[in-house]
Amino acid sequence: MKTISAPALAHWLQDPERPAPHLLDVREPWEQQICQIAGSRLLPMRILPTQLGELDPQCPVVCICHHGARSAHVAMWLARQGFADVYNLSGGVDAWARQVDPKMATY
Repeated sequence: MKTISAPALAHWLQDPERPAPHLLDVREPWEQQICQIAGSRLLPMRILPTQLGELDPQCPVVCICHHGARSAHVAMWLARQGFADVYNLSGGVDAWARQVDPKMATY
């Protein structure tokens, strides 16, 4: 598992020459209602194992949560499941709001 900072992810998402990653938000629905990174897919950590077949193991995946702890666990688990290119968003949506999108709500 690799980590990626919020500014580095923002740069990646704006780079048309680089394949876009799958943004996997592993928070709970109530958390995503407060704030979310555009283009992310909500798949709470607790149900991810039952939905694993919906994800492409060859596509880069960036795991996202509130501060980066839950997503780190998910990223490590995905890597053990054979996902080739998995990242954890360091600092989670909180870091995204503070470093990339200051208009985003925080909690």
